[in-house]
This record gives sequence, structure tokens and C-alpha cells, in this order.
Amino acid sequence: MSQQVDKSLSLANPSPRNLSNPQKLGLGLVGIGLAFLIVALFGGAKGQSLFFLISSLSTMSIGGLLYGYFEYKGRPAGIKNHGVMFFSESSKGVWGWIIGITLTTFYVFLYWFPEYMAGLISIFDPLSHAIGKGNASNWFMYGVFYTVAILVMGVKFLYKYRHNRYQMIRTGSVMFFQLGFAFLLPNILYQMKDVYYDWTSIWPLRYYELFPNSVNDLLSHGGLGKFMVFWGVISILLITPILTYFFGKRWYCSWVCGCGGLAETAGDSFRHLSDKSLKAWKVERWLIYSILVLIVLVTGFLWAAKLPALSSMQGVAGEMSKWYGFFIGAIFSGIIGVGFYPLMGSRVWCRFGCPMAAFLGLQQRFFSRFRITTNGGQCISCGNCSTYCEMGIDVRAYAQKGQNIVRASCVGCGICAAVCPRGVLKLENGPDSGQSRVEEGNY
Repeated sequence: MSQQVDKSLSLANPSPRNLSNPQKLGLGLVGIGLAFLIVALFGGAKGQSLFFLISSLSTMSIGGLLYGYFEYKGRPAGIKNHGVMFFSESSKGVWGWIIGITLTTFYVFLYWFPEYMAGLISIFDPLSHAIGKGNASNWFMYGVFYTVAILVMGVKFLYKYRHNRYQMIRTGSVMFFQLGFAFLLPNILYQMKDVYYDWTSIWPLRYYELFPNSVNDLLSHGGLGKFMVFWGVISILLITPILTYFFGKRWYCSWVCGCGGLAETAGDSFRHLSDKSLKAWKVERWLIYSILVLIVLVTGFLWAAKLPALSSMQGVAGEMSKWYGFFIGAIFSGIIGVGFYPLMGSRVWCRFGCPMAAFLGLQQRFFSRFRITTNGGQCISCGNCSTYCEMGIDVRAYAQKGQNIVRASCVGCGICAAVCPRGVLKLENGPDSGQSRVEEGNY
């Protein structure tokens, strides 16, 4: 007598997805919100900008929150695998490719063809006017989308990891900094003083911040502009090393930075897609430190070209800054950095391209007190830690050997510890014996 096999429980799909009615309603609301945006994109929102703005953002936000709540409602606190590696959108399936292509296309038009998005941008005019600015720009629209995504998906993340105090605090932190210091404060100051400054971005991440033209522009805005220049310099030379010494690069990459904030919240479902191979690690080190060196050289050349004896360098320095902005500032950090979430994981930019992550990583690697300690005797080699490391670190290899983890790329998100069923991993700040750094060099 032959047995009928339930294909929904095969190895190819070990965790069948059965959406509840509230989840279906949530997805429906997200779809309605997207429909409003598409209609606006093709000019269908003329004269009704406020209605389309409120309708699109509210339906997508409510839908996202509804879906996230019922995704984890009633489930026990702890590890949240739940078949995420087998869903089409989060396992490089058809929906994953569709999401990736859609995001990539959006960024291409955002950077280089915003005129084709005029209808969509116009629905943000009422909000832009409300804070004292003129008509909305493509970057104002993007700032709103970015902030809403972090807030809504941040709430989902908070509920998902409600059992873990560290995850609750750090996620609340990135939500706070994105809303307050990356969106509201810069726009309020722009309305008051006609000068825009993102308080959560630091050179070399905001690569043009210390370019001569940028510095001169800030200095022309009186005391506030001078303070912004002072803040930018003191941040990279004093504040950053001190905080990194005590807390590792997590104080910035996982608690403050908007790039990391989007990766941790909106990109959480894709974190397991990061490449854990040694080859990827080698590419990561060569690429990210090359970009750090490049932006240091570009910035240095631009300032050197201001000297009369080196004025002939102005053309070369200008071209270098232009191409850096095109390839690194736009294509890598924007298009690939977010558009490739469903294909390469949520920290592609942070891992392979961000010069700020490279700069902080060097400090963390050589003189920070932060490390992840391991208890190898308790490790059962389940692999959850490595699977969910968005930075591609093979955490299990360290845990099996009982070695502390002090990797330059580690952003201290703490998910490896959160998903460990045995409590093997622990994030700590303490005196450094130097042994863990020697061991890392051997791995």
C-alpha cells in the first residue's frame, strides 16, 4: 500500500506557510498602500496630495504592523527560524528576485532620473510645507520612506525579540536616532538656518562632509555652521575612538547609524543570506579597506589642491571625488547596499563597502574592550549563530574552539547570542588579555 506524501512538508519546504486571516489583511493593506503610490507615480494624485500621502503611508504602516504582530503572536520567546530560509522572498526565490529588482530600480530612478518620479514626489509636498520647506525633493521623499521603514519594521523587530532586553534597547535606539537626529532635526534646522546636516552620519561615511567646499559652506552659516564643522572633526578624532574603545563599533553600527538601522529592521528577514565562506571574508577585507584608503586620499587631495603650489591637482582631485560619489556613494551604498538585501543579505554595504565600518573595525580589532565571549563546552554546533550573522562571520567555528570573537567586521548586533539555545555566547566589555586577537589572526 503506497503512502501519500505531503509535499508541503518535504525537505524543500519543511515549514509550510499558513498565513492567518489578520496576516492576509495586513498584506492586503500593504498592497493598497503600494497601489496609492503607483497611482501617484503616474500622475493620478494631482490636487489630492495630502489624501494620497496619508492613505499610502498609513495603510502600509498599519498593514506591516498587523502582519508582524500576528507573525509572532502566541509563539514562545526565543529562536525565530520558522522556515524563513525556505520562503520565496527570503531564500533567493522568485519573490526575492522581484523585491531585489524593484528596490534596485527604485534607487536608479531616485539617484539619476528623479524627474520620472515627479508625481510620486509631489504627494510629499504637504509634509515638506508643514515643516517650513518648499516643495518636496526626491531626497525628502526618500528620507520619509526610510524613516517610516525603520519605525514600522523596528516595531516588528521589537516584538520578535521581546524576550531579549539588549535587542529591545538597541532597536529603540536606532529608531530614536533615525527619527530625531537623521530626519526631524536636520529638516528643522534647514527650515530655520538654511543648512542641512545629518547628525547621525560621520566622515568617512558621509564622505563629502570634510571636503573643502562642504566645510566652507558650513562656515558661511555663522555659529551653527562652525559648530557643525567642529562636531564633524571632533566626532571622528575624539568621540569615535573613545566610544569604540569602551563599546566596540556596535555603539555606532548597531545603535546609531541609519544604514545599520535599516539593515537590522527592514532587512532582518534577509540576514541569513550573508556569505560565510573564507573567500567572501578575503574579498570583504580587501574591498572595504581599499574604499577607506580611497576616501582618505580623495579628501586629502582636495585639501592639498587648495595650496597654491599644488593647485594643478584640482582637476584630478575633483574627478576623484566625482567618481567616488558615483561608484561608492551611489551605486555601492545605495543601489547595491539596499537593493541587494534579498540576494546577498542585509549588510552588504556595511560589510563590503562602508569606510566608517572599516575605520571603526580597525579600532575594535586592535584596542577595543568589546568582544563576544564563548563557552565552548556548552556548544552543541547547531549553527544558529553562524546562520544569522549578517556580517558573514562563522561564529560557530569560534564557539566550538572556545575562542572569544574579536572581529573587525562584527557590529555587535547580538543576534548570535539571542538565537543560541545554550547561552554559549555573551557580549562583554572588559579588559583585554590580547589572546583573542592572536587567535583571530590564526582563523
